Amino acid sequence: MKLLPLTAIIGGITLLSGLPSCRPDIKQSNAFFDIGGYFKADTARLKKLNPEVNKTVTHNGITETKTVHISNWGQELNLFIQSDINRPAWKNSYSVLASDSLLIYTAKYPDLRTTKVVIKKDKDKVKWVLVYNHTKNLLYETREKLSYFPDSVYLIEKWQQVRLMGRNNYRIEGILKAPQK
Repeated sequence: MKLLPLTAIIGGITLLSGLPSCRPDIKQSNAFFDIGGYFKADTARLKKLNPEVNKTVTHNGITETKTVHISNWGQELNLFIQSDINRPAWKNSYSVLASDSLLIYTAKYPDLRTTKVVIKKDKDKVKWVLVYNHTKNLLYETREKLSYFPDSVYLIEKWQQVRLMGRNNYRIEGILKAPQK
């Protein structure tokens, strides 16, 4: 089985729920984090670092793991970049809860592809990002859960149900190896 870039994969996962109720210090905010800009900058940084990645791809229960160097980080993390909600047209489409260390964006309308984004920060440094996407139409339904921990791991979990073709489940995990000294 050949390992595929993330853009070649189709599928989904479940939605995060109840997180705001666990954080009473969170307040409403109009601040929007530039998800697309963050991932574009991080792909450039990763290209320079060129780390080895233990990449595991699972499709419908069949798993393959390889150690690779990612030649195109922009393509590898494209699903994250495509989940950018920082667009003028969507300014009022997401509710925003913010604290010093947590940003939570939740879609107000069910037809928006990106339904939730959760960003954990320590001061100005991103510790992790979770993105939940969902698309449904007459032909198919797709759910995605995208998890990103800088310099550590990225995880894509996708589920897709296509009418007349059935269900596909995908899981892509990339564990970045620390550089050898």
